[in-house]
Amino acid sequence: MDNGQIFTNGTIFTMDSQNPIVEAVGVKDGLIKCAGSLDQVCSVMPDNSVTVDLELQTMLPSFIDPHGHFPDTGFIELFRADLTSPPRGKCSCLDEIFSQLWEKAVQTPKGEWVMGAGLDETALVEGRLPIRDELDEISTDHPIWVIHASGHCGVANSLALERQGIYDNTPNPSGGRYWRDENGRANGYMEGLSAMGDMANTHFLIGKKEFAESFEVTVQEYLSEGVTLAQNSWTAKPLLELFKDFAEMNDPGIDLVLLPISEDEPELSKNGLAAQWPASKHITLGPRKILTDGSFLMRTAFLSEAYYTGANERPSDYGLSYVERDTLFAEVKKLHDMGFQIHSHCNGDASGDMFLDAVETALADNPRKDHRHTLIHGQLMRKDQLTRCAELGVTISFFPAHIYYWGDKHYSEILGPERSQNISPARWAEEAGVRFTIHNDAAVTPTKPLHLIHTAVNRKTLSGRTLGEAQRISVETALRAHTIDAAWQVFQETERGSLEVGKIADFVFLNKNPIEFSDTIDEIKVNETYRSGKIVWKR
Repeated sequence: MDNGQIFTNGTIFTMDSQNPIVEAVGVKDGLIKCAGSLDQVCSVMPDNSVTVDLELQTMLPSFIDPHGHFPDTGFIELFRADLTSPPRGKCSCLDEIFSQLWEKAVQTPKGEWVMGAGLDETALVEGRLPIRDELDEISTDHPIWVIHASGHCGVANSLALERQGIYDNTPNPSGGRYWRDENGRANGYMEGLSAMGDMANTHFLIGKKEFAESFEVTVQEYLSEGVTLAQNSWTAKPLLELFKDFAEMNDPGIDLVLLPISEDEPELSKNGLAAQWPASKHITLGPRKILTDGSFLMRTAFLSEAYYTGANERPSDYGLSYVERDTLFAEVKKLHDMGFQIHSHCNGDASGDMFLDAVETALADNPRKDHRHTLIHGQLMRKDQLTRCAELGVTISFFPAHIYYWGDKHYSEILGPERSQNISPARWAEEAGVRFTIHNDAAVTPTKPLHLIHTAVNRKTLSGRTLGEAQRISVETALRAHTIDAAWQVFQETERGSLEVGKIADFVFLNKNPIEFSDTIDEIKVNETYRSGKIVWKR
């Protein structure tokens, strides 16, 4: 029998704008029963309630991941060669990349795939990607596929190219490119999801057993960082099949929002898995996902102004649109008319223009008062675009982790000293009245909410440079962006995201108050994570 719990003797941030800081919180039957003074809470809770002494810790709602790819980090940890570079991993040069792949090949039966993940050539001494011939030196008995940290490009050896039906004369697909050497021979490098084909899918070569193992590992990772609601933001049909088993469980250990891809509609909802999805309160189908462009690291984000410099002897250009304008308009209208919320990957401002144009057209034909269509990443959003977002009711999820991991590259190579100051322009969004969230896009960057909040507040790069002083936001705003605003962005604000009466009792204890230690939020630790009023992780 649940007698109830009273949490007090600490700093308690509710994320309720009407009642932001309270003395105590009462929890019973997995829900928030009261939040206010200790006397108020005691008057509401049963006499035999257990008092939990916070011992001066900071209590706040658990974090919500507004954009990521659960459980990709588990896939990498268990089944891929980890090719990440410092400060995340240990690969700082191509020889170390090759060593990791060779070790994986030795452990893998001949003929089976060897996959590496997290390669970031900007962090390597050589400053370049490997090529097909170098991967062939590791093994010609294994197809080898190395996916870039961005997830939007990769390099394959000869056997992998052959397995995928990619040859020297294979034409570039729409929204993608195969790179060739001076003799016209495919060098193994391909960019854009259309070029990568099946290899673009994060679940590539993952079966039920591997998925279950990855799921459990990733649950523990997220809970240890205080995250109790996460996303898989590109859920193709094979992944939906794998998630379905967990949706049928009474409690899979974490709550998830899945984003089916646009191309699968309307069939998915009429006759496919969505039509028969289990009545799960823990794993739900959310917005539908559209991709419009690529990534900044590989210069495939679609820009209105050319990149600051080229890369790897490549001339500077405007990036790559993954979709034709007419096709995007048709997809947005289709999903909008079906009543879906839309999340659209738009890194560059040119792709942002296309998406906003498409939303405006769809709304003109079919007005919807509270659609909450969301622009994902928006790393180079302009002031005029943010004004349009406010007018159209479009929300944004920013990717400020880029500031820390690649801000120096943005400054010196990708966007230049001027434009780089305004990547992830959260302050402009706030001033324009646009409600926004912040994300890590795991496994592009690790799921570390406190580090992400620190970066959004302080905008420090890996070298210590402050990148965009004018775009800094307050600690309170950043906390809301990762709690109540993240719940709101997927229509779950009445269920979670704040410590308000009737909401799910998901919360965390921190060892320090992030408002008091705003300069060192990245050093703050999650001590305990609760789901539905029960401890699910403890340091």
